Amino acid sequence: MLRIPSILTAVAVAVLGTPAAACASPEVTMKAKDFVADHEKRIRPLDIAANLAWWNANTTGKDEAFKAKEAAQNKLDEALADPKHFATVKALKDQRDAIDDATTRRAIDVLYLIYLEKQVDPAILKQMVAKANAVEKAFNEFRAKVGDKEMTENEVRAILKGSKNSEQRRDVWQASKAVGKVVIPDLLALVKLRNQAAKQLGFKNFHAMQLRLSEQDGDQLIKLFDELDELTREPFKKLKDEIDARLAKDYGVKPDELLPWHMHDPFFQEAPSIFKADLDGPFKKADLLAMSAKFYDGIGLPIDRVITASDLYEKPGKSPHAFCTDIDRAGDVRVLANIQPNDYWASTLLHEFGHAVYSSKNIPASLPYVLRSEAHILTTEGVAMLFERLSKRADFLKQMGLTVEDAKAFDEAGAAALRSRLLIFSRWCQVMLRFEKAMYENPDQDLNKLWWDLVEKYQLVRRPPGRSEPDFASKIHIVSAPVYYHNYMMGELFASQVHHAIVKELYPGKDPNAVTYVANKAVGDFMKKRVFEPGKTLPWDELTKFATGETLNAKAFAKDFQAK
Repeated sequence: MLRIPSILTAVAVAVLGTPAAACASPEVTMKAKDFVADHEKRIRPLDIAANLAWWNANTTGKDEAFKAKEAAQNKLDEALADPKHFATVKALKDQRDAIDDATTRRAIDVLYLIYLEKQVDPAILKQMVAKANAVEKAFNEFRAKVGDKEMTENEVRAILKGSKNSEQRRDVWQASKAVGKVVIPDLLALVKLRNQAAKQLGFKNFHAMQLRLSEQDGDQLIKLFDELDELTREPFKKLKDEIDARLAKDYGVKPDELLPWHMHDPFFQEAPSIFKADLDGPFKKADLLAMSAKFYDGIGLPIDRVITASDLYEKPGKSPHAFCTDIDRAGDVRVLANIQPNDYWASTLLHEFGHAVYSSKNIPASLPYVLRSEAHILTTEGVAMLFERLSKRADFLKQMGLTVEDAKAFDEAGAAALRSRLLIFSRWCQVMLRFEKAMYENPDQDLNKLWWDLVEKYQLVRRPPGRSEPDFASKIHIVSAPVYYHNYMMGELFASQVHHAIVKELYPGKDPNAVTYVANKAVGDFMKKRVFEPGKTLPWDELTKFATGETLNAKAFAKDFQAK
């Protein structure tokens, strides 16, 4: 077994501390180490099987693949639901101060939460898996249909981005939302099952439980998002007025006549294409995979093996979205994508391969299996977002070998697009967080109305007159990644904070907006030592402080969305 790098030891001692000598117990420490090792022996094969089944289902869409996915998840859940193993880890958790090893102590903390989640009626667990599986399959099979024409998600995005015909835009937007009607019965049943499971474990609802299981505090989370609301409200309103004026002119309507299908994105979570330069232009003839590989190799984080193992282009039955998954926490890392030669997929590939490098490819194999992953959802999202932003910079693209016809215009448009994206995305995340929280608190309320009330309040987008459809159910994350979306916004904060820390340490005196990292292996070293190598030995808030010198905050993010 490899020796744990000295940096991990330093981190563990500095942050987790060491228990008082009077509390330490060699016997308890050994029991804890044995349990951690036994967990890997029992659970790792089931994890790998479930991950492979998930991959096969999402890349093929076949009925038998989804059945295998459901069966594999049920086996994993059954193993984690074992009450004897839970009793053991709970007893060790209760004696955590007697564990005379910081890494093992942290492993027990994490394992307790993993096992706790599954201590519900096995029948409910299976029902939850079955419902989630059915909805995910429905999403994979769904194609928006207008008249006799079925469209992929890429085709929907292309029309919403480029068409000047309001009626066509409306029809395509409505068609893209039709999946909500398909999945809503199973989704509502799933929400109630999740709440039932949470209440069995002593939580008031599933939303509260998920926050606790991910080591987050609900009250602090809402406080952070209230602060973000205050920080972004007026800049966003000003930006939205500018966007509305341009879109109204494009579509020949008044600004107050604009509706959701005019926003270029099905959920208005991304900036409309209203900028002078063509942000898609440099990518139309580009090899996006080669661009991504060149960049990551240049900073000392190669992704060749990831690319080889991945599934990257559209095909029938395949999930229309993009994901990265670590199959075995031993280097088998894969990306699912549906590449098209445009700005969206350029940034998406940089994003997904950002997840890939923050994985077992660069987290030490010497760590216990349970800690051999990212510190938190928000930290891996933050890393992905950090690299994703580079696609909006002409200097980065030119260094990648792409042709940028008018670099000055592209940079101006890219900076405006990035600033707009950060502001727009922050408001969209407000909707997602507050909707999910309210939905799990009261799933019997008028969720259609709740959704559009929040969209109007935080995104300033008018609801279509007379519409009462389950549009919220057309967002796959609400189904397949519940109580997750707020971590994207926290990831944006983390991304800004890490970027400014890198600039301060490696590019002193440079404008943060001009730094692209290209061909600088010191950037890869920084990411390895300060973000990747600790794995999950640190809770997310301590990892943030270790990586950047500060706890998570919005100061760096505020600098990044200020007008340039």
